[in-house]
Amino acid sequence: MSLLGATLTLPGIAGIVLTVGMAVDANVLIFARIREEIRGGAAPQTAITNGFDRAIVTILDANITTLIVAIILYAIGTGPIKGFAVTLSVGILTSMFSSIIGTRALINLIYGGRRRIKSLSIGGVGNPSTQPSGAAQ
Repeated sequence: MSLLGATLTLPGIAGIVLTVGMAVDANVLIFARIREEIRGGAAPQTAITNGFDRAIVTILDANITTLIVAIILYAIGTGPIKGFAVTLSVGILTSMFSSIIGTRALINLIYGGRRRIKSLSIGGVGNPSTQPSGAAQ
């Protein structure tokens, strides 16, 4: 923040909070897409790959739109509004990197490689032992 000449004010903190929420939303989108793939009968590795591929478009759309608004706010704003725009921009860029690159790398590190997984339990989907009794199989 200091390299960009921005001071952390209340609007700056609001920008950080907003970007944390958007980062969480990106990960929720990714795992929801993976869950949809598993419910559709895809193999776990295929579900992970397709889930990320389908979620990236939505994540990029939401984040690029917000980034455009942050650039406009920086261009026409003054003082605290510029601080909000800077923290929002930096947060959007880092959350896009962490959700698209970081989360995928972490998931591939855990579930990828030579190890063949038979089931993937995300929210109780895909693993019969975590299905509640009476749930549709």
